[in-house]
Amino acid sequence: MSVTDRIQSFLDSGSFAVVGASTDRSKYGNKVLRCYQQHGKEVYPINPKAPEVEGLKAYPSLGALPVRVPAISIITPPAATESVVREAAAAGVKHIWMQPGAESDAAIATAEALGMSVIAGGPCLLVVMGYHE
Repeated sequence: MSVTDRIQSFLDSGSFAVVGASTDRSKYGNKVLRCYQQHGKEVYPINPKAPEVEGLKAYPSLGALPVRVPAISIITPPAATESVVREAAAAGVKHIWMQPGAESDAAIATAEALGMSVIAGGPCLLVVMGYHE
């Protein structure tokens, strides 16, 4: 499947979670969340330290979500991304978009081995969806 096909499948998958959602509006973890909001998407922020991000209840982990989400955006340091991938697999996530700077070879290999569709090393969701401040 091409990157374009993976992106389309990701965007068509339904609801989303942003792992690494930030309360700091200058951080990409906040901008990605707002991008989903700007496009009317159902989105859940994952942040173990914040009770709320951009007016949405934040959850400490994917496992704490009240629903299963098929797709997640990851905005975490590469060293943390591999554990996020394993948590995502346990939570039933099928699509992962590792935002530029979050990816690692080990995380990509783990996600693919677990049968997930992976977008990494390519475009940023903000560019693809068309984010505006």
